[in-house]
Amino acid sequence: MKKIIVLSSLAFLSTLAFAETDMQKQIDDLKAQLEKLEKTQNSQEKQISKVNIQSAKDNIKFDVDFRTSIDALSYETASGEKFHNDALYSNRLWLGMGYAPTDEMIFKGQLAFNKAFGASAFEGTNPQRAYGFDAFDWVVNETLTDDSLKVREAYWLWMPTVGGLQTTLSVGRRPATNGSLINLRDDDKEQSPLGHVINMEFDGASASVKLDQIAQGMSFKFCLGRGLTNARSWANSSGMNYLDAGNTLDTSDMFGFIFVPYNDGQYSVKTTWYRGMNLPGTVSGGDMDPTNDYLETRGDMDGAAVSLMSNGIGDEINEFLDETVIFASFATSKSHPDSGKTMLGSEDSKNGYSYWIGTQMPNLTGGKFGVEFNHGSSNWRPFTYGEDTMIGSKIAARGNAYEAYWTQPIVADAFSMQVRYTRIDYDYTGSNAFFGDYSTPYAIDSNEAIGGGAVKTASDLRVYFRYRY
Repeated sequence: MKKIIVLSSLAFLSTLAFAETDMQKQIDDLKAQLEKLEKTQNSQEKQISKVNIQSAKDNIKFDVDFRTSIDALSYETASGEKFHNDALYSNRLWLGMGYAPTDEMIFKGQLAFNKAFGASAFEGTNPQRAYGFDAFDWVVNETLTDDSLKVREAYWLWMPTVGGLQTTLSVGRRPATNGSLINLRDDDKEQSPLGHVINMEFDGASASVKLDQIAQGMSFKFCLGRGLTNARSWANSSGMNYLDAGNTLDTSDMFGFIFVPYNDGQYSVKTTWYRGMNLPGTVSGGDMDPTNDYLETRGDMDGAAVSLMSNGIGDEINEFLDETVIFASFATSKSHPDSGKTMLGSEDSKNGYSYWIGTQMPNLTGGKFGVEFNHGSSNWRPFTYGEDTMIGSKIAARGNAYEAYWTQPIVADAFSMQVRYTRIDYDYTGSNAFFGDYSTPYAIDSNEAIGGGAVKTASDLRVYFRYRY
């Protein structure tokens, strides 16, 4: 009996052992199948991710910025005459595009039109044509023209890492409007130029390098551009295409740099210097008939600026101060007339200066309120012809400019409005002229200013509604 029990126990244990072995094999097989399935799923997800990334890179991304504005303009001359336009309606469209085939290479473009309601600028009657301003396109998208789309930006941007340093190289029609500080009131992203001295379109190139290992946010950018190409057209009467036109204008170039010694996201210091060469100026016929005026090269111009900004006051004192921006900027300019010619009314070099202060703060409606003031001396001359103001560049004012604005989002970030008031009190003439006879600074209370009907005060009250997507 005992023998039978022992044999039975051995048989049971043997069966159990075989059963456990078989079960373990099944478990191991199941684990292997799950691991295989997981690898297959991961592979498929990676393939889908690659397809999505490639699909994203193979498509141009578009954005839209459409603005409708109503401007009330007012002018008073040195002799006391007053002129008004109480309702100037205009539409401005920016159609942006971007394409990034790799993480280091980007193409950016922007088409634009800017026109008054029911009106277009005609070549035969547009005073700008009579002055010859169609020879260069510094403000082709910042002035009211017609409803044809024009290229505002078109450039490639390469961002390689060289020796551990982040660098950029870009060539094309570069974004040179809405630069630092001026972008605040325009409610736009900051572009690279300092708005105190540069605010106009140009074709050229730039190269930059980040130097964070030296100081936080430090960077250096070298820029060059061509503002006027003086060449004959295709199939001209001389039979020599695109050679020097042989007139009174030389090709105009500009080069300079932007140096940021420090920028931690809250506090920043930005500096710039540039030289504009072979700059055009108007030669007056002396008979008050602009059709007898002509353009010629007058000389070179230097400009420099240093701007300081605090994006937030203190360190989390309260929400209002955290969202308040304050800034101050100082700039200078210096003319270099060609031999025997005048710039700013003189054959000698003339220095000018300007200072600009402002603040932007949140309000109870969820919008932003800002106030600004800038002053320019008699010989102040920046390159801010493309500033978005119907009465001309406030930054170029030889005198005092005051501005207040309220920007209010209406539908999330897509739809907004702004009310803005700009007033310029001129101390000297020539604030918005180029570099020839009309840039001569006559005191506003002088006989030359009064007799010529110079503008003493200009103001622009603007209301706009803006859609962005």
